[in-house]
Amino acid sequence: MNDVIVQSTSGVTLAGGGGFSLKLLALARGFAPRVVAADGGADRLLRLGVEPEAVIGDLDSISTAAKARLAGRLFPIREQVTTDFDKALRSVQAPFVLGIGFSGARLDHGLAVLNSLVQHPGRRCLLLSGQDVVFLAPRELALTLPKGSRLSLFPMGEVEGTSEGMRWPLDGLQFAPGGMIGTSNQVVGPVRLRFNADRMLVILPRSAVAAALDAFGFPGVRGQ
Repeated sequence: MNDVIVQSTSGVTLAGGGGFSLKLLALARGFAPRVVAADGGADRLLRLGVEPEAVIGDLDSISTAAKARLAGRLFPIREQVTTDFDKALRSVQAPFVLGIGFSGARLDHGLAVLNSLVQHPGRRCLLLSGQDVVFLAPRELALTLPKGSRLSLFPMGEVEGTSEGMRWPLDGLQFAPGGMIGTSNQVVGPVRLRFNADRMLVILPRSAVAAALDAFGFPGVRGQ
């Protein structure tokens, strides 16, 4: 099921049940003011004094108290084939989504979230954590970043590409999860990336979120 539950002309902050700070939430809301929770993310938002406009998921993690407080804003999707992140992401129609609380302690959950990014290339989603911003690269991407910035690439399938502005060029390399990856490359000039498939994750310092949004065509978006 891919019914739209939340429709927005601005960015949407999507909160998960993993840990996130009030500072990270404020950063995300500065770019994406509307707030949606994926299941248990509602409890974390409430503890930080923020009420989501919608809670999406199988609703097996949200507390009874949060359910009562947010009655009328609960949108259960009961199937167990996909994660709560996937359910929420495919149910939000917005220019972009900023995900927080999806890089917690459980590795299996984190990997499932990354898999969903690849499953939904048409949903522009950037994941924010304490250190990083992670997103699925489009076929072409131009980034303006400070020289020396970290730029890591991780393939979620077989993919090839070309690059400009990186210390170690991508040209001629074949990337795959069990083969070549692109950890800790460095920016040496204006970056231009091209890929032959929607399978490459880009991992940047969290401070680069504005530059990433600029690259996706949202130059007027600025955080607090």
